[in-house]
Amino acid sequence: MKRFLSAVLAGAMSLSLMAGCASGGEQPQTNDDNKSTAGGLFPAVAKEDLKVGVVHITDPAEGAGYTYTHDLGIQGMQKNLGLDDSQIIRKNNVDDSKATAIRTALEECVEEGCQVIFATSWGYMDYVKEMAEEYPDVLFAHGTGYQSNGKNFINYFGKINQARYLSGIAAGMKTKSNKIGYVAAQNNENGEVTSGINAFAMGVESVNPDAEVYVKVTGSWFAPEGEGQAAKSLIDLGCDVITQHCDTANPATEAEKAGVYAVGYNSDMAEKAPGATLTSVMWDWSVFYTKAVEDVINGTWTGENYFGSMEDGLVNLAPLSDLAAEGTAEKIKEVQDKIMSGEWDIYDGVTEYEDNEGQKHTLKAEEYGTCNWYYKNVKLA
Repeated sequence: MKRFLSAVLAGAMSLSLMAGCASGGEQPQTNDDNKSTAGGLFPAVAKEDLKVGVVHITDPAEGAGYTYTHDLGIQGMQKNLGLDDSQIIRKNNVDDSKATAIRTALEECVEEGCQVIFATSWGYMDYVKEMAEEYPDVLFAHGTGYQSNGKNFINYFGKINQARYLSGIAAGMKTKSNKIGYVAAQNNENGEVTSGINAFAMGVESVNPDAEVYVKVTGSWFAPEGEGQAAKSLIDLGCDVITQHCDTANPATEAEKAGVYAVGYNSDMAEKAPGATLTSVMWDWSVFYTKAVEDVINGTWTGENYFGSMEDGLVNLAPLSDLAAEGTAEKIKEVQDKIMSGEWDIYDGVTEYEDNEGQKHTLKAEEYGTCNWYYKNVKLA
C-alpha cells in the first residue's frame, strides 16, 4: 500500500508556506494614538527589529513529540519570514507545574526584547494571563487552553479532532482483539484530551462497532516513564493498537517492542517506531506561527484567538504505512474528502452523541474544553 496521503499533505504544506511568506514593501504607518493604520491593535514592528520568544515544556532536541513539533513550527515560521537565528529566543525545559520557572522564562523573554511570546504548554496559561496584564505592550499567545483578553493575550489551537477521527478509522480496521488502548495525559476533567479520545473512538466505531477504546490516564502532559508504563498495561489488557494524547514517543515504541500497532500524535511516530506505526495525528504549527508573527510585523494583530483545521493545513494525518489494513486508505480518503469539502465535520454543535453512561451530548469543535464525557465505546483501564 502506497502512502496515499503524502501528496495531499505535501500540497497542504506548500500552500501554507506560500500563504505564510511575508510580503515586501513598506511597514504600515501608525496614527496619533500609536495604533496601526493596517487595522491592528498594536504598531507594526520592523522585521529586522523583531524578537520572538518561545517557551517549551521540554527540549526540541528530543526529535519527536509535542515540543519537537511546536519547534518545527517555529522553524517553519522563521524560514517563511526570513528571520535570523538571533531573533528567536527559546526557553526550553520549563516545567509547566513550576510557577517560578514559568514566570522566570516569560520575564526573560520580555527582558531580552521579545515583542511576541509563544507559550506552548497548557500549564502556562494562568501565568501568561498575569504577564499580559503586567506588560500590555508585549503580545502573548498561549497554545491550547481557553483564556485570552482580546488584546495582547490570545490562545491558539485547532480541529485536531478531524485527524483523530480519521486515525480511529485506521485503528478500527486494524485491530483483531477489538481492544484499542489510549494513553491519555489527563482525565475527563480536561476537555482537550477527552474530546480527542471521543473523536478517535467515533472513528473506530464508524468502521468497527464491536471495538472498544481503553483509556489509561498518566496525570501529566510529559511523563516519559509513565507513558511507557501506561502503554504496557494496555497491551497486557489485550489491546493490539495503542494511540496517545501525551508528549513522548514512548507509547509507540512500547507498541513496537510488544509486536502490536500504534497511532502516533504530534509528530510522525513512524520515525521512532517504524515497525508499529499505522499513521500519526499531526500538527503543522508553522501555519499559525507564520500568521501570528506576520501580523506583528504588519501591524495587523487583532487580539483574536486562532482555531485552525485540516482545511488550512494546521491539522493533518501522517502518510499511512504499509502496516495498515487493506482498504484503510480508501475509507480515510472518503471521510477526509467530506471534511475538506465542508460536507461533514465532527462536533458540529448539532449531532447528538451518546456517552458511556447513556447520556446525550452535542459539542461545537471550538468549545472542546467543555467536553467532560466519554463516548459510548470508551472504557477506563
